[in-house]
Amino acid sequence: MKYLISGGGTGGHIFPAVSIANALKELDPQAEILFVGALGRMEMERVPQAGYNIVGLPVRGFNRAQPWKNVSVLMDLFKSLKQVKRIIRDFRPDVGVGVGGYASGAAMWQASKMGIPILLQEQNGFAGVTNKILKDKAAKICVAYEGMEKFFPADKIILTGNPVRQNLLNGERRKAKGERNLLIIGGSLGARTINEAIKAALPELAKSDLHIVWQTGKYYFASCKAAWEAAGSPKNIECLDFLSDMPDRYANADLVISRAGASSISELCLLGKPAILVPSPNVAEDHQTHNAMALVRKDAAVLVKDSEAADKLVSTALELIKDDEKLASLHTNILTLAQKDSARRIAEEVIKLARN
Repeated sequence: MKYLISGGGTGGHIFPAVSIANALKELDPQAEILFVGALGRMEMERVPQAGYNIVGLPVRGFNRAQPWKNVSVLMDLFKSLKQVKRIIRDFRPDVGVGVGGYASGAAMWQASKMGIPILLQEQNGFAGVTNKILKDKAAKICVAYEGMEKFFPADKIILTGNPVRQNLLNGERRKAKGERNLLIIGGSLGARTINEAIKAALPELAKSDLHIVWQTGKYYFASCKAAWEAAGSPKNIECLDFLSDMPDRYANADLVISRAGASSISELCLLGKPAILVPSPNVAEDHQTHNAMALVRKDAAVLVKDSEAADKLVSTALELIKDDEKLASLHTNILTLAQKDSARRIAEEVIKLARN
């Protein structure tokens, strides 16, 4: 069997795509897999690192702020559609898998036009533009949240959850008895609002009896480290740009402060971690707020708005991390939302399509 997988632009698209490819290889060791991405985007580097071939398209997103600049964008789209047609004729895939992003739109549109069944994977609680455009062409749509019938035909939806890094389950819990651990994560690049709130509260946090792991992201690390040093380099606060030992960090955390990206939420659900979510306002159609609210409505997480983080984030965290009853309730409720073996379940649906 041959599988064409397309999508990217962000780690939130790339990680599920690679996870699905890995699961396909496990279930079908003879499988041939080809990725299609967008030139200049991070998938062109990350996918080969994962051991897969990728072809890049010149496709780009539309410029909504300056519509007159979209003539060249349309030209690149037409070039991409022609290029995908050639790729499909040469590779002859049995199924196309789209995970969102510009390249996914061009590749899956052309695949369906050429009679190839396609499966879409939607990571967020608010469907992305690409997947909404492709919904009528898809044979199956794998989703991570309930209630996605408002975006997609109900008979095509399969609730599978988002693939997460399975090694996260292997973390070693080794904190001191009675110690409370607060884990603050802003993603690989970091989250400005979260970092600013922590910087402002460093004197207060330094006096607390908490052990705090503050992952700033590489973009903000220099300014955060300077603020940490100015506060006396408090020993109870670790200030790091990147966490290479995430399984252990998660295992030891009593409370997590995080953005509300699809991958982060799926990890928190799988591990049953009480969390304060600060949705990023700088994402398409405010989808992180939709992701967070899916948990908040089930009393499975606490929400602090980005605009209120400076005033509320640290005080909310300090109050919540001492509330054993609330932490236990959040742990129990978020665990019920976990979807296990997501990559394998999606791969099984892909293989079914190929066999049919």
